[in-house]
Amino acid sequence: MRGGGQQPVIVLSLGTKRESGYQVQTGNIAACKTIADVIRTALGPKAMLKMLMDPMGGIVMTNDGNAILREITVKHPAAKSMIDIARTQDEETGDGTTSVIVLAGEIMSKAHVFLEQRIHPTIIIQAYRQALEDMVKLAETKFSKPIDVNNTEELTVVVKSCLGTKMLAKWMDLAVNIALDAVQTIRIDKGGVQDIDIKRYCRIEKIPGGTIEDSRVVKGVVLNKDVTHPKMKRRIENPRIILLDCNLEYKKGESQTSLEIMREEDITRILEQEETEIRKQCDEIIRLKPDLIFTEKGISDLAQHFLLKAGITAIRRLKKTDNNRLARVCGARIVNETCDLREEDVGLKAELFEITKIGDEYYTYVTSSQTTAVTVCLRGPSKDIINEVERNLNDAVNVVRNVLLNPRLVPGGGALEMALSHALHENSRQMEGSRKSPYDAAALALEVIPRTLIQNCGGNTIRQITALRAKHAQGPENWTWGIDGSSGDLVDMNKLGVWDPLSVRIQVLKTAVETSVMLLRIDDIVSGTKKSTGEERKEIMPE
Repeated sequence: MRGGGQQPVIVLSLGTKRESGYQVQTGNIAACKTIADVIRTALGPKAMLKMLMDPMGGIVMTNDGNAILREITVKHPAAKSMIDIARTQDEETGDGTTSVIVLAGEIMSKAHVFLEQRIHPTIIIQAYRQALEDMVKLAETKFSKPIDVNNTEELTVVVKSCLGTKMLAKWMDLAVNIALDAVQTIRIDKGGVQDIDIKRYCRIEKIPGGTIEDSRVVKGVVLNKDVTHPKMKRRIENPRIILLDCNLEYKKGESQTSLEIMREEDITRILEQEETEIRKQCDEIIRLKPDLIFTEKGISDLAQHFLLKAGITAIRRLKKTDNNRLARVCGARIVNETCDLREEDVGLKAELFEITKIGDEYYTYVTSSQTTAVTVCLRGPSKDIINEVERNLNDAVNVVRNVLLNPRLVPGGGALEMALSHALHENSRQMEGSRKSPYDAAALALEVIPRTLIQNCGGNTIRQITALRAKHAQGPENWTWGIDGSSGDLVDMNKLGVWDPLSVRIQVLKTAVETSVMLLRIDDIVSGTKKSTGEERKEIMPE
């Protein structure tokens, strides 16, 4: 950079690299296309699996878009934001992670032509925003249908279309029953508002061994724990349960504590004091006559002895989340100090406590038919398979939740994207000016979903896409026509029964377009290392 006297003025430090303008935009587009190409083959029922090695030498085999991108390490900033949108999509809706990446990559690549023609990015962005508004409006009103959430058959169709692209497709009926059962159990109505908290109250417990068919939903909590003392009871019907968040041990000093003992009998007194303290805690528990206690902290040998004498079973070192779910199952209140225990804190809702041995591990079951917390027990021949089944089931459970919260469906198999593309092309005919072409390009970008479905099952792309366009152009009643992902043929989604939740597809459209808009607005990338050494600080702030 040169000043008035033509002397070069250095603004950025020497280690800094700066790219700006057209070069940055084309770089961002190339990065997005590269990420989309990695994921592209993982879309649809004939999706390929990706095998990823992590730094520790473990392997991940999956076709879940979010799981793949989570394991990939990238350097380019635009590629990092593409990976972030897959995570957002997964957290928001649990499905559509592959679609959102493929669509975002295509929308970005369509902008490249206009940037080459020196059309200002702001104009492209305005056209994309307008297209997104129209897409959402059309999807919500014209291209979706309501669903009766109390009709299990209709919900089953939605879950099947979600799982059709996954490894679990072979055990479809089992997975559908697990997903529906789990979500309908944890569903609560709070003053007319539905609360479905999957993260807290629907836990997946992975137990290696057995077959996938042995997987089931347990109405209650399953913990990988055993009783603290071998003589304690391992089966109790209708137990009285107390939940604690404190140690049943003698409290030692917080920091380094030293005791100076002058006489022999002082040792006996200290031990007696410990025993008295623990006995007091145990008496406070025994007073309420519980059958079973759970604590998040430790239980000393002495406390175990007193509890065993009173016929109480104890389990220690639970996770906080497990304790919260236990509270929901048995109706107990988690108590922080034994002296605060009251009769109303005892949980009476649990129907059965049982410990079973599976393989070499002990598993604790606390179950109740009235509970609103569930545990899904997954079985399978190997850890990798169980992990993939868990990812698939998570998607299925999220799909059921989405439909219950927003009971509208849209056709799958690229039918919605094709219908929206056709509608936007019709809209663009009324438009004038420089925004018309980018608006048209956004409409064309939507065709990437049906096109990729055809490519992934080895169909004739050009012929089928042209036929699908013609089908949608014939009349508005053909909006449910899409691609059969298994054969690559044109099919009516009403017959094929592939329907997605509206909230998933709208989130895909919003996330893909918004990300593209954000990346197109970037016209400068400054990268450099900041060393916070004293010397550099002196350089920056001269005295």
